[in-house]
Amino acid sequence: MQLMHLLKGKLHHARITHCQVEYQGSIGISRDLMKAAGIIEGEQVHVWAVDHEARIVTYAIPDDDGGVVALKGGAARHFQVGDRVVIAAFVMSDRPVKPKVAVLNKHNEIDSGVKKKKKGRK
Repeated sequence: MQLMHLLKGKLHHARITHCQVEYQGSIGISRDLMKAAGIIEGEQVHVWAVDHEARIVTYAIPDDDGGVVALKGGAARHFQVGDRVVIAAFVMSDRPVKPKVAVLNKHNEIDSGVKKKKKGRK
């Protein structure tokens, strides 16, 4: 059996809401966002900056407040509040995986990211 490292879930264009350096480390993510991407508590996640070069690997912890994406500990030094990031979780599998992807708006609300055309407009 050959295992592949495949994308399991992703939060696309999340915005950092808090940076807490005085913490042991991790990324706090709203429970609703974790559920939307299929990320579970303690799971390893990659956090990639959209607008600069920072890339880190940490673990997810749930936050009860909506829209929260809070970097904690040393990871917080790589990002600033308002930065856009991609948060990705992977899984080892011997068969294809359909990832759960949530595209977020600037308020960390789930948005399909696809605008519908209005009838009569080209």
